[in-house]
Order: sequence, then C-alpha cells, then structure tokens
Amino acid sequence: MTVILWLIIILSGAVIGSFLNVVIYRGPEVWGLVNTEDPPRGTLLWPRSYCPHCRKQISAWRLIPVASYLLQSGRCADCNGEISIRYPVIELAGIFAAAIAFGLFGLSLTAFFAAMLGWFMIALIGIDWETCYLPDWLTLPLLAIGLTANVTGRFATLPDAMIGAAVGYIVFRFIAAAFMRIRGYEGLGQGDAKTLAAIGAWGGWQILPAVVFSGAVATLLIVLLLRLMKRPVNATTPIPFGPGLCIAGYAAILIKQFIT
Repeated sequence: MTVILWLIIILSGAVIGSFLNVVIYRGPEVWGLVNTEDPPRGTLLWPRSYCPHCRKQISAWRLIPVASYLLQSGRCADCNGEISIRYPVIELAGIFAAAIAFGLFGLSLTAFFAAMLGWFMIALIGIDWETCYLPDWLTLPLLAIGLTANVTGRFATLPDAMIGAAVGYIVFRFIAAAFMRIRGYEGLGQGDAKTLAAIGAWGGWQILPAVVFSGAVATLLIVLLLRLMKRPVNATTPIPFGPGLCIAGYAAILIKQFIT
C-alpha cells in the first residue's frame, strides 16, 4: 500500500479511537448501566466533546487525537482539570487496530472486518474496566458481525462460527450458574458469556479453550498488579474479566489466520 493509503488508515483509526472514548464515557449512562450524580453526559452524538470537570465544550483544534493531549500536558485548557490518560491510550489503540488489520490483510474487506473487531474490543475493554459491564449494545452486534463475516469463511467456517457462538455462551453460563450455587454470589456475568459467544462467532469453537485460559491468566495478572499497587483486593472484589477475555480473543482470532 502507498504512503497516502497508510496515512488515511492511521488517521481513520485515530478518529475512530476518539469516538470510542465517547462510547466508553457516555455509553454506559445512555444504555442505563450506570447512574451518575453529575448532569447527564449526553448521547453518543451530542453534545460536542466537553471537559468532564468544567463541562465547557472543547475547541475543535484541541480535539486532535493524541497530539492535543500532549500539547496540553494532559490538562484542560479552561479549568486545568486533569484529562484521563485513557483518552490518548484509546486513540492509540484505535490506530493500532486499523494498522494491524490492514497490515495483515491488505486493502480488503477482511481487513475492514478485522479493524471493526479491534474497535469493538477496545470499547468493551474500556467500558468493562470502568464499570464492570459488557453491554448488549456492543456484544450482540459484535456477535452478529462475526457470523456475517464468516458467511464467506473469512475467519472461520460458518458451522464452526455458529458452534463457537453457542458453545461460548453455554459454557460460561454453566460456569456462572455453578459458581453462584457454590459461592452464593455472581462470579461471571452474562456480559462475559455473550462476549465469549461473540469471540466464538468470529474465530470458531476451536479457539475457545485457548481464549478462556489466556483470558484467565491475563485477569490474574491484573489482580497481581492491583495488589502490587496496594489496592484492596479480596475474594469478593469485582474484577473485570472482559479486558483479559477481549485481548485473548482478539489475538487468537488473528493468530489463527496464519497458523491454520
């Protein structure tokens, strides 16, 4: 691909990463997952981006992905309130998802599907990390898009994808029910089951054991990190499983294309 095409891909990834920040910040409230004491955050499309501290709208030239954060030293230009590091991280992740998709699959419809997979995973990771929810508004469309992509076998055969979706959901719901019966409180939410179903719909049932194992290891590393940071963590502390699951699923789906 030419330099111009790569610039378009990178810029597109940055812009979509910026929109994903809006989804992560406003989506949980829009979808009724959380209630905040602050004034309403707005919809996914309105109002224009604003500082969450002083709620003043941000000038267009201060919305340049990544660069604006660096130029403003991570502070609001109006109130000097701290801007979360999440914003440039998500924007960079949006660029990465676009670059890795088109780098692996070239300028193709498969690459576009792979980029969409990455962007959905980024939104799910951000929302689950901040709220411990994996919303149906993202997991179910992700599942449907995966099955659509695999009608022509882009990432897995359609039968394998359908079995993967069913098995991913059923296995996690069984584990969740068993955990609730034994421990008396919820250990895995329905969002985790739907996310694993979506991963199965993209990569087929064959990748599910590796995804669950890798996701569990990643989540354990998160727990260890929190303990090293002296955060209070015990047996009942809510630990989001979604980030580890999404990272493992995304990696497994892409890696599978080059080892089978």
